[in-house]
This record gives sequence, structure tokens and C-alpha cells, in this order.
Amino acid sequence: MEKGDPSTTTTLHHLTIPSGLTQDEFNKLRPSITEFHTYQLTTSQCSSLLTQLIHAPPQTVWSVVRRFDNPQIYKHFIKNCTVQPGFTMTVGDTRDVHVISGLPAATSTERLDILDDDRHVTGFSIIGGEHRLRNYKSVTTVHGIERDGTILTVVLESYVVDVPEGNTEEDTRLFADTVVKLNLQKLASVTQALSS
Repeated sequence: MEKGDPSTTTTLHHLTIPSGLTQDEFNKLRPSITEFHTYQLTTSQCSSLLTQLIHAPPQTVWSVVRRFDNPQIYKHFIKNCTVQPGFTMTVGDTRDVHVISGLPAATSTERLDILDDDRHVTGFSIIGGEHRLRNYKSVTTVHGIERDGTILTVVLESYVVDVPEGNTEEDTRLFADTVVKLNLQKLASVTQALSS
């Protein structure tokens, strides 16, 4: 889409401070939010940014989040995940995810879009499969913050997705937010257990 196209809008997710963060902590995260969690949206898309505060070191959290080949370690609704022989966890690699029954999905083919071990940034796109999340792209960033002399972790996860025909933007966002929130809560419990 061209800049200035009336059918696109830019969504900047730094108007409200996510729960659990202080204004000062939020201000420190703002450059990352602007760089990694801002999207050019068409009128048929929605996006959201979710945060999770984790009482574990950033390295521990990152070691779990970066495992594109093993998302089921903290993602609730994944039955299993397979990758191709010769998988090297580099940008462009794909995974095939089988979703647990009961969700409006069966399979999902996902491509690794970014994996930056220095900056703790990863992201993927859904490029195929049987599900309702069309053109879903997600970015996750892991950040260390200091509180009372202890280093904690803030995980930011954002996404953009098409609103399916017959659904509202609110319905679509509510569904995707619920899945992401549950995954982030499980990520917190998994990594806090690892670090204790």
C-alpha cells in the first residue's frame, strides 16, 4: 500500500500503559514498541499489543521464546509441531503446527520472519493451514527491567490479522488477544519454574 492511501492507518500501541508497568518502565520500552510493534493497517485488519511481566531473567525467557521449532513448550493450543529435515532456525524456515481439537482451526503453517538473538526479537507469519486467522503476523520482544535490585522480564507480543468476513474487529481482536494472553501467562509460569 502506498503511503497516504486512505484505506490504511498506522496503529501505534503506546497510548496507554500496559498493566503491571510503571510510566518510567513503559517509557524505556517505547522505542521498541515504535520499531517492532507498529503496523500499517488496512480497513479490514486489526492489531493488538499485549504485555506480560515475568519474574525470571530475560535470558531464561528468551531461551524459550526463541524456539520456533518448539512453540508447544508455552503455547496452550498446540498439539504438536514439526519442522523439515535440515531445519536450522533461520529466517524463512517454516513449521507445521497441529492445533488441539475444539478450536476453530486444525493446522497452521508458519514462517519465521525475524530472529535476533542480540536484541531478543522474534516474529512469524501464518502462511497456510486450516484456520480463520488470515494474514496473521506476530512479533515478540523480550526486555529486562530492574525493580528493587532484581532483574525482571517484560515480554511484548503484538500481531496484525485480517478481520474475517462476517466478524467484527472487536470479535477478532478478542479471540486473538485471549489466545496470546493465555500463552503469555503460560510462558511466565514455565520460565519462572525454570529459573527458580
